[in-house]
Amino acid sequence: AGLALVVLFMVAYYAKGGLVAVAALVFNIFFILGILAQLSTALTLPGIAGIVLTIGLSVDANILIFERVREEMALGKGGRLAISDGFKHAYSSIIDSNVTTLILGIILYTFGTGPIQGFATTLIIGILTSLFCAIFITRLIFNWMMDRNKEIRFWNNFSKGAFKNVNINFVDKRKVYYIISSLIILAGVAAFATKGLNFGVDFKGGRTYVVRFEKPVSTVEVIDALKTPLTKSPEVKTFGDNNQVKITTTYLIDDQAADAEQQVADKLNEGLKSITGNSYTVLSTQKVGPTVADDIKSSAVWAILISCALMFIYIFIRFKKWQYGLGAVAALLHDAVVVLAFFAIFNGVLPFSLEIDQAFIAAILTVMGYSMTDTVVVFDRIREFVGVHHHASDQKKVINDALNSTLSRTINTSLTIFFVLLAIFVFGGEVIRGFTFALLIGIVIGTYSSICIATPIVIDFQKLGGQKK
Repeated sequence: AGLALVVLFMVAYYAKGGLVAVAALVFNIFFILGILAQLSTALTLPGIAGIVLTIGLSVDANILIFERVREEMALGKGGRLAISDGFKHAYSSIIDSNVTTLILGIILYTFGTGPIQGFATTLIIGILTSLFCAIFITRLIFNWMMDRNKEIRFWNNFSKGAFKNVNINFVDKRKVYYIISSLIILAGVAAFATKGLNFGVDFKGGRTYVVRFEKPVSTVEVIDALKTPLTKSPEVKTFGDNNQVKITTTYLIDDQAADAEQQVADKLNEGLKSITGNSYTVLSTQKVGPTVADDIKSSAVWAILISCALMFIYIFIRFKKWQYGLGAVAALLHDAVVVLAFFAIFNGVLPFSLEIDQAFIAAILTVMGYSMTDTVVVFDRIREFVGVHHHASDQKKVINDALNSTLSRTINTSLTIFFVLLAIFVFGGEVIRGFTFALLIGIVIGTYSSICIATPIVIDFQKLGGQKK
């Protein structure tokens, strides 16, 4: 469903160019799954998060190229020359955004463990295959079409003039954006102080039951039967045969009463008995501690901090100003904190579980990867505009023009990823709904922060450093 929505959007907006991008995307997914199969890698939720981010990176590279081609065609260039110059001018943004995300992937793989390493594996593979597909396969298809004199269009009637007359004053409104972000974070802090976060089994521990049914049973069916008596959805996995499951719940895990164990067992039986026509036997029960040990938590924190430091250094070298590196890293931290704030605010409000677990860590890392890609592309366009108009008396206007010019690429890329995530959110079931919700919130926040947080921070710190020009 997600792929279908991406296909519809790309073809509706970019016409034949969109079809070429979809072909490259299909090749990309094929390559990723093929390499994962060769490496015998287990496809976990974090791994799926990595693939979702990779789909975004793959489409993003093509959208960057197409938007550049459209700009070249608007200048009156012919199709062949416009495509050639579009690829040439998009290379810088594509390379910078993918290298920064690759740094994130390598550091997470080196220092991370478990789910973080699984996410990093698919991310690294995906970045390399995305670059290959966007730069080589897309260009190959275009060359084949042009050699046969086939018409290549990059817009339809409704999309031809899209974003042409947009002129938002991002620079002067930056204090408004700071206030909006501060209010969300403060609301999250207040929610955390009053009701806390919903920590999952990974961080909190729980009780595990192995249950064998007379007939095959689906995990979703078991979750639906147990979520009311146990007050929230337990973790349910098929354990061996398809009539056997492992159920893990945090219900009454902090209760030190002597009969707490029996209370949980009673609630478990109450739920399982509601599954009609399928008798069951509880084979074993065990109280488990948190599976995410302190060393895993600390390694995750160090991995993120080191990757932020290296990305700061890379951006500083590429853009020759430390303010750009600071803006990018500040936007990353902003996104992670805002997603946490939303989880605190909506904890117990939404009709599905918002657990802080290993999958949530993967979601945060995905948001960071996307946000970094988005921010670097925006910075690249600002650098280009400032370089061309460096003698302009009104540098604020130059930066605003740069931000507005990249708006079409930013929004279109976000929409394609949003469509994929929305399909997973709707059809993915109860088990991964909280995980997908974190990604949906993160993509929106990442898009917002790349324009409304990262760039204003660069501008304000340039002022503090006496570099008003």
